[in-house]
Amino acid sequence: MKHKEMVYMTPMPVRIWHWLNAFGIVTLCATGLQIRFPDYINIFGAYRAAIRLHNTAGVVVSVSYLLWLIYYLAVARSLIKLYVPTVEDLKSGIFRQAYYYFLAYFFGKPNPHHSTPDSKFNPMQKAAYLVIMLVLLPLVVLSGGLLMYIAPLRELLLLLGGIKMLVGTHFLLSCCFTAFLFVHIYLATLGHTPLAHFKPMWNGWEEETVEDGNPDPDKQITASTK
Repeated sequence: MKHKEMVYMTPMPVRIWHWLNAFGIVTLCATGLQIRFPDYINIFGAYRAAIRLHNTAGVVVSVSYLLWLIYYLAVARSLIKLYVPTVEDLKSGIFRQAYYYFLAYFFGKPNPHHSTPDSKFNPMQKAAYLVIMLVLLPLVVLSGGLLMYIAPLRELLLLLGGIKMLVGTHFLLSCCFTAFLFVHIYLATLGHTPLAHFKPMWNGWEEETVEDGNPDPDKQITASTK
C-alpha cells in the first residue's frame, strides 16, 4: 500500500543559491537582449544602464557559481553523486526518462525516478545539469569576464579569434541558457501537481509516494546536508 511522505530534499544553502542564480541568469538574458538588439528592445532605458546591470548580474552569477562549486565539493561532497550520470543512466535511464516526459506522463504513468536526498535528479536532469553547470556556465563566466576587460586583454582576445568570435560565442551560450530556462520551468510543472517541484525550492520539503512495509533508508524526514 502506498502513502505520502515528506522528504527534506533541498537544504537552505542550495535554495538560496538557486534563486540568486535564477534571478541573475534572467537579468543577464534580459539585459543581453537589449545590448544585442538595442534598436528593437529597450527594457532598461539607456544602453549604458543595460550594460552596467548586465555586468553586475554577471559578477553576481560568477560569485554564486563559485559558492555552489565550493559547497558541493567541500561541504556536501556530493557533486559527482548528484550531477554525474552513472553507466546505467547512460545505457537506459536517459531513454526511460525521456519516454516518460514525452509520452508516458500524458497517460498518467508514474515517474520512473523517485527522488531522495542522495539521488535528487533523474538521469536526464543529471546529464543536462552536468553540461549546464560544468561546461556552459563556466564558459559564459569566462567569455563575459573577457568582454568586460577588452582593452587590457586585447592581445589575449586576438589569440582567441578576436572580439567578434568572443561576442558570437558569448551570444550563442546565452541562447542556450535562454532555451534551458523555458524547458526547465516547463519540466518543473510535471510533478503530481503543477507546483509539486516548486515547493521544495522554497521550504526544502518534497512530497514523495512510498510503499508501506518497504522503507527506503534514503528517504528520511530529518534534514540532509546533501
